[in-house]
Amino acid sequence: MKELHIITPVKDSIDTTLKTIDAVLESHLDWKYTYTIYNDYSTPENTALLTQLSREKGFTLINLSDLTSHPSPNYRLVLIDAQRKALAADAGLIIVESDVIVAPDTLQRLANGSVNLPQCGIATTVTVDDDGVANYPYLYAKGMEKRITATNKLCSFCCSLLTPSLLKAYDFDTLDASKSWYDVKITHTSRKLGFKNYLFANLLVVHHPHSSRPWKKLKHTNPLKYYFLKYVHGLDKI
Repeated sequence: MKELHIITPVKDSIDTTLKTIDAVLESHLDWKYTYTIYNDYSTPENTALLTQLSREKGFTLINLSDLTSHPSPNYRLVLIDAQRKALAADAGLIIVESDVIVAPDTLQRLANGSVNLPQCGIATTVTVDDDGVANYPYLYAKGMEKRITATNKLCSFCCSLLTPSLLKAYDFDTLDASKSWYDVKITHTSRKLGFKNYLFANLLVVHHPHSSRPWKKLKHTNPLKYYFLKYVHGLDKI
């Protein structure tokens, strides 16, 4: 792994997005890296703000409206484009979602750890609330603090690194275009390909779940309405 490609897919939720961007750019990194925001059909106002910030702060902005007419979410397109660029640079791909705030040393420690672990496919951090308590989707990590361990459970891409070895072995063009999200699929496929996925329970990132798509919070507060939207209106296809 020669460098890091850090990406953040964005769909509005501008308040959390700005915190995510600042946290990434304030990271203490010895690795050569690039940082790219994939703007997935945010409002014109938020798109204009992201454009301005990209000039001021120096990150790359890709407006997916320039690449596709497909409505948001366009996570598959993000993954395909990011994979292609990472492979060309022999880079590890770090996904930091727009409702996540990393600590200054998170990405450095995640990258360093991934290259020292045998057969690493995915290296992922634990999400916590503002009080430091593990929250969705890493509730299963409670009690595992301060450990790095191989896991057979879901590696949600809130703040995760996909190694160059995994990117070379798994062509994201084969991802099912009818789906919306691919964390589960890539997690399982990584293990099927012989890789190990590692949970860095010693690395905590603050997570405000579903900030960009608030209706998804219904899964925890009003499951009947959530599953109505999911199956009747075809939302949240995993």
